[in-house]
Parts: sequence; structure tokens; C-alpha cells
Amino acid sequence: MSTKLFVGNLSWNTTDETLLEAFSAFGDVVDSIVMRDRETGRARGFGFVTYSSSEQADAAINGLNEQDLDGRRIKVNIANARPSGGGY
Repeated sequence: MSTKLFVGNLSWNTTDETLLEAFSAFGDVVDSIVMRDRETGRARGFGFVTYSSSEQADAAINGLNEQDLDGRRIKVNIANARPSGGGY
């Protein structure tokens, strides 16, 4: 089963490609994306990386959390599933 990671505190200069390159060292990356503002296209400072297994995701957390990527100390942890439905 695949595991999605949240990657926070990304540099504005980090791209989908540099994110993929950094995380590929820890396993088979299924998907990686830097989230961007819809109107300006500017990076929002966070992204997501999905691995094909939880073991690879754990290795990436252990290897990259609090490490430097493009001049910023990134935060890496398991992405929380969004709650479904409204907030009432």
C-alpha cells in the first residue's frame, strides 16, 4: 500500500523535479508535487511525496526530516488524510 508524505518549509525555488530527485534516494516515488498558488503559480512552501511502501516512506522521513533542501530545513512526516464532509 502506498504512503503519502507531507513536506513542509520548502524553498520557493524547489520544483517538482528537485523534490523528486531528493526523495528518490529513499525508494520508489510514485508521485511528487510542489503545491502552487492557483493565481500566481508561485510555490506555496509545501508539497507531497508518495512512496509505494511504508518502509520507503519511513526511510525518507528518517533521512530527510530537518535536513537542508534548496537552502531550507524541511519538515517531513506522514500526510494526514483530510476529513470527509463539512465541518459542522
